[in-house]
Amino acid sequence: MKTLGEGRFVRLLEHETYEYVERIGCTGIISVVALTPENEMIFVEQYRHPVAARTIELVAGLVGDQGEESLETAVRRELLEEAGYEAQALQFLMESPSAAGITAARVNYFLARDVVKMNDGGGVDDEDIVVHVVPVDAVHAWLQAQNQHGLLVDPKVYLGLVVALHGWNSTTAKGR
Repeated sequence: MKTLGEGRFVRLLEHETYEYVERIGCTGIISVVALTPENEMIFVEQYRHPVAARTIELVAGLVGDQGEESLETAVRRELLEEAGYEAQALQFLMESPSAAGITAARVNYFLARDVVKMNDGGGVDDEDIVVHVVPVDAVHAWLQAQNQHGLLVDPKVYLGLVVALHGWNSTTAKGR
């Protein structure tokens, strides 16, 4: 393994002839399918510099970038910081690569049920996050409208929609 370069938050590595990036000071990534008791799904909207556009995403974040923490603690922290909600129940769904061709990072997906609004969310520091609460049966049309208005929809959102509409069979997922 050879380090080709390093910034404040990412490191460029080379293994044999393959180059990829890794996050510095991060032990994992979480992404949250958050559902209210009224069967609404929580989304966040924010500007993402790499794609030079506002995006629609699930609540997500880094694990361990603020000190040692469990995946579940990171889920609860990010859900409250970004969206202003607290989960009554959490269920691990699965782990998958985030972008296997460019990074070794893996995303740990969680279902947060019966989320309750505690504050307005919006993120921390210089984050400018807009929270959207959308009835599950209207999500597809809402996402299409967002895309038509120039927002990019993160593909992880569609995993969340499948879970929200069809449930999750935990016997098919890798157990925690």
